[in-house]
Amino acid sequence: MKGKSFESHFFVKRFWLIYSASVTVILLLFLLISIGLFGFMPSFEELENPRSNLASEVYSSDNVLLGKYYIENRSNVHYSELSPNLINALIATEDIRFREHSGVDLKAIPRVFFGVLTFSNKGGGSTITQQLAKNLFPREENPFFLKMVLIKLKEWITAVRLEKNYTKEEIIAMYFNTVSFGSNTYGIKTAAKTYFNKTPGQLNIEESAMLVGMLKAPSMYNPARNYNRAMNRRTVVLNQMRKYDFINREQFDSLKAIPINMKDFQAQDHISGSATYFREYLRGFLNDWVKDHKKPDGTVYNIYKDGLRIYTTINSKMQLYAEEAVKTHLGSDLQNQFFNHWKGVKNAPFDRNLTQADIDKIMSQSVHRSARYINMKKQNISEEEIMKSFRKKVKMRVFTWKGEKDTLMTPYDSIRYYKFFLLAGLMSVEPQTGYVRAYVGGINYKYFQYDHVMFSKRQVGSTFKPFLYTLAMQEGEFSPCTMVPNVPVSFPMEDGTVWTPQNADKDREGEMVTLKWALANSVNFVSAYLMKRYSPQAVVQIARKMGLTSDIPAVPSICLGTPDLTLYEMTGAMCCFPNKGVYIEPIFITKIEDKNGNIIESFIPKKNEAFNEQTAFLMLSLMKGVVESGTGARIRYKYKLENPIAGKTGTTQNNSDGWFMGITPNLVTGVWVGCEDRSVHFRTIVLGQGATMALPIWALYMQKVYADKSLNVPMGDFEKPENPLSVEIDCSKYKQPGNLNNNLINEEKY
Repeated sequence: MKGKSFESHFFVKRFWLIYSASVTVILLLFLLISIGLFGFMPSFEELENPRSNLASEVYSSDNVLLGKYYIENRSNVHYSELSPNLINALIATEDIRFREHSGVDLKAIPRVFFGVLTFSNKGGGSTITQQLAKNLFPREENPFFLKMVLIKLKEWITAVRLEKNYTKEEIIAMYFNTVSFGSNTYGIKTAAKTYFNKTPGQLNIEESAMLVGMLKAPSMYNPARNYNRAMNRRTVVLNQMRKYDFINREQFDSLKAIPINMKDFQAQDHISGSATYFREYLRGFLNDWVKDHKKPDGTVYNIYKDGLRIYTTINSKMQLYAEEAVKTHLGSDLQNQFFNHWKGVKNAPFDRNLTQADIDKIMSQSVHRSARYINMKKQNISEEEIMKSFRKKVKMRVFTWKGEKDTLMTPYDSIRYYKFFLLAGLMSVEPQTGYVRAYVGGINYKYFQYDHVMFSKRQVGSTFKPFLYTLAMQEGEFSPCTMVPNVPVSFPMEDGTVWTPQNADKDREGEMVTLKWALANSVNFVSAYLMKRYSPQAVVQIARKMGLTSDIPAVPSICLGTPDLTLYEMTGAMCCFPNKGVYIEPIFITKIEDKNGNIIESFIPKKNEAFNEQTAFLMLSLMKGVVESGTGARIRYKYKLENPIAGKTGTTQNNSDGWFMGITPNLVTGVWVGCEDRSVHFRTIVLGQGATMALPIWALYMQKVYADKSLNVPMGDFEKPENPLSVEIDCSKYKQPGNLNNNLINEEKY
């Protein structure tokens, strides 16, 4: 008996020694892991501020998300923004004891051990907190067995630390912010927007189940790619919710039969959605902006990682109406006329005066500017091989106004195909603030990426004439009712020749006409008359005060609009008239915030007085004539806009550029239409004038703006100057005879 007692005591003692040693070794192992001896472990500070690449978000003035800049398309949400359906689906599927454990589910450890042994995640033991730890501090791919054990232990420690530092609600929110949902979508906020065009708080049960189901394998269960798999996976999640009483049997039976609604799915990228040209311009601006702005730690901001919030002046509704107006006029009307206009014409769509050598040169330049050529050059492919590839037919997808079309075409022919398309630019500005409310840089950013608002400089035609007339009004010698001779005016040139501009038609040539009639009908003789009276230098000077910064040669021909200017410049300058002679630089951003909502910078436009308010009002009176009875009259008789409107059409000599500047008291909108190359254009002024090409876009846009009463854009008249006018603008009150400012005029006639 004594021997058995001794033997029993020996084994008990050995057991406790082994147990104590094992516990000590395990505790020591955990300690060594926690202090980072076996590799990286997140510090307390890193757990407090987990890093992830946050997309910077661009918001409209009415708080609509226009787009993002990102490496990972990720935006964060708070727990309060999550639908209870999401939380229930996640807990039912991933971690039903989430509310009970402290980061590690001890009951699930055997399954975890099995998962490690089989190098799979089928053990089902990782808690939500452990998965969060893995998302915040990713593991390496395919580690060997012992390293996998070590990784699991690290995740346990990190999970426990997370539980100590954060509430359960915060862990749920952090988890949803870190997971991927495929389609370049990270975080539940972006996923809800991408798949259902909703916020996370708006998701219903079946939508929540689908998104939670995707977490197991985002690509495999992506409904945009694998619809049936996504449906089956959603059913699994719904069944888990039924199993744990988050929904009942009746709900499960009805919900699993509902199809996944993909009508609002929109892959998140930089070439789709609203305001694409504006967002791309803004990207360039912000990339320059961050160079001069540093974070508290001294590093510069990164628009792709730091989760900035950029609040813009764009109104999302006006932006939509502007894009729709461009599409309606070009896509279903003018482009078809252009195709028909050139059908069967030799060398279409190039100017008939061009030789084949001229056309070959234009095409060669376009080939060398193309992305295909540039990429092949970067690969050190010879010029001969590149040119050969441009003549070989390949499968490609091309733009049409009826949607993308798959075809077989040589890259060279595709370049010529795109030469036929009319392009457009539109910018709409609130003159009293300088806020840009709509910005359309082209017809389709995916296929035509050149921005015709900020970067395209085109000849402005008669839209330049208001600068000349402003000079005349400012000097006080002329008024809208002043009579001037509609006769040819000649200018001696430096080379000894004489330049005599001609009118577009013979209407009232040789007669005395009012300045208002002359501007309304864009009479070149009268523009030349005013230029002769003043000087090119004086016109350039007034144009500079009104915000034009591009090169403007001080030569007589600018009176007809020969300068090449941007739509941005022209629209900003026209804002001086309803803003009582004050130029306000058009701006696009009101403020930029960091990811925590702290304002980094607020933006205030630059201002300067270009001319006095009487001059501004007189110019509005002149430019109203364009709409009342001049080149812009179709605004009244065709588009039925009867409110006070001032404007100016513009047409270049060969019809390659059509312009319209439309001015109302609270909104100034400029529109340009033309082709990529100036040698491609309509052959007749009937189709090629600004009133046909550009004005309809303005009218369609304003019809929608006025119809939307939520925008609250008034239809009243322009505000008069505080002081009485020193001249009479009711031409019927002038008496005969007299000086230039005192002639009998029947205004109804003009």
